[in-house]
Order: sequence, then structure tokens, then C-alpha cells
Amino acid sequence: MHSSSFFFFLFFFFFPIISQSRLTLDFYKQSCPQFHQIIQDTVTSKQISSPTTAAATIRLFLHDCLLPNGCDASLLLSSTPFSTAERDNDINLSLPGDAFDLVVRIKTALELACPNTVSCSDILAASTRNLLVMLGGPNFPVFLGRRDGTVSTSASVTNHLPKPAMAMSQIIDIFTQRGFTVEEFVALTGAHTVGLTHCSEIFNNKSNNNIHNDNGYNPRFAEALEKACGNYKNDPTLSVFNDIMTPGKFDNMYFQNLPKGLGVLKSDHGLYSDNRTKPFVDRFGKDENEFFRVFAKSMQKLSFLGVKTGRRGEIRRRCDQIN
Repeated sequence: MHSSSFFFFLFFFFFPIISQSRLTLDFYKQSCPQFHQIIQDTVTSKQISSPTTAAATIRLFLHDCLLPNGCDASLLLSSTPFSTAERDNDINLSLPGDAFDLVVRIKTALELACPNTVSCSDILAASTRNLLVMLGGPNFPVFLGRRDGTVSTSASVTNHLPKPAMAMSQIIDIFTQRGFTVEEFVALTGAHTVGLTHCSEIFNNKSNNNIHNDNGYNPRFAEALEKACGNYKNDPTLSVFNDIMTPGKFDNMYFQNLPKGLGVLKSDHGLYSDNRTKPFVDRFGKDENEFFRVFAKSMQKLSFLGVKTGRRGEIRRRCDQIN
């Protein structure tokens, strides 16, 4: 290979890395040395007082990063009289308040320690990883130096986030359009090994007998879901665990549940009945280390999506509004 063509090969091979290289592992080493300690202390106390925080934050992070504008904390912005924000789109209304509260707590502590220095998007990325590890999930390096976005519109959410009632092809498309392989998509769905699902998402406002006609459900499990969710039309807050076996632990039990008909959502069963995704469900169910390896790699990949650095974004003083 000629030296000039070798140079171009190197350039194109490393270009994605170069473009992310403005993010570094020790971005706040000088400007905010307390960064990691404040994140860890706040995450720990919040998770102990509200054990649903971890799953809520992982979901918030996924919903923020998958949107076209990427990991820029635009999902944290509140609506204004002139514009409805991403967080007020129907699909995001079920995002639990614990995740938003956690970010506010961390931001408040960091603003006292090092004002106008740490972005809300970095707070979300770092706290998600820390919570994952607290639940027993895999650790991975979080690169820092993101800026916060200044645009958030509800209209930009449509068809960019997976919904339980979507066909599997549609859900796969959402992830492949963002650069994920089917294997990585299935691994990311393994986040359902923790957290809750609202009953209204399971029964989808149709007749409660619906899930009995769905061959994906274990019949006794379908009965138990109907009992647990019996009053969901009068009480929209009714929820069930995504993983009934080890609901508070990040493990591969979600994948072990699917072949037994113990998936909560229609899309969970879709993963096991679709030939494109089933082999990965089987592999991750048999080998937790393999699931953790692919999940960690996919989360790190997710954390780089649409990252803004330098003048392309700002450091918000408050995470729910632009400066």
C-alpha cells in the first residue's frame, strides 16, 4: 500500500474516533475534581431511598440518546408556551420522575462545587453507568465533555423510539438507523431485566382477554398479570415488574424468561418469536458474561450518538431550561 493511500486508510478508519476524541475520561480533572465523587454520593443516596431510580435513569438515557439530536439532555428540557418539548410527547409521559429528580440533585450539588462547568448530558451519562453497576450490571468507561442541546420538540420524537405495540421490523429499524446491529439492539433491550411497565402498556386499552390469545404468554402468567392489573383503567399508575424473577438485579434473567412465556410486553415476545432476534435471546440467556460484554459495548456506543462539543452546545445552568 502506498504511503498516501495508507494515510487515507488511517484517516477514514480513525475518523469516528477522532471526532469523539474531544470527549475524554478525565475531562473534569482540573475544572471539577469532585465530579465523580458528587455523582457517586448522590446516585447512592437516591437509589437507596428510591430503588426504582436506576431503571428509570437507564430508560431516560436511552430515550434521550436515541432521538435524532443524540445525547444532549434535550429530553430534560421543559415545554414553553411556544413549544412542546420531547418530554411531553406521549411516549415520554411514562418516564418516572425519579430519574429527572436525580439529575436535578446532582446538577445542584455540582453547581455549588464548580459553577457553569458540568453539562446535564454528562451528568446523565455518568449517573446511568454508576446506577447500572450498583444493580450488578457491567462497568464501562464513560467519556465526558458533552455539551447540552438547546432544541427540544415533541414532533422530533415520533417514530424514533420503540413502542411495545410496534412490529419487530419497525423496532429493529429504529436501532439500525442509529447504527446498531441486531445483536446490539437485543442486548440493549436486556435493560428490561430491571424496572416496571405500566399495565396500560401491556393491555393497550383493549379487552383484558387479549393476552390469553397471544401464544407468547405463559397461561398462568397471563392470569397473574390480569389480576395484578385488574384495576388499571381506574388507576393508570398500576405497574408490574419487567422481570418477575430478579426484579432488582441487573442480570440475564430477562432473556431466560422469554422462552418460558414470562415476557411482560408484546415486544418482549416478539424478540423470541422473530428469527432475526431469537438467536441472540438464546445466547444471552445462556451466557450472562456475553450479554454484559455486548450490553456495555452498546451502551458506550449509545453514549456517543450525536454528541455536541465546543460551541455546538452549552452548559445549562438548569437542566430543564436553556440559558
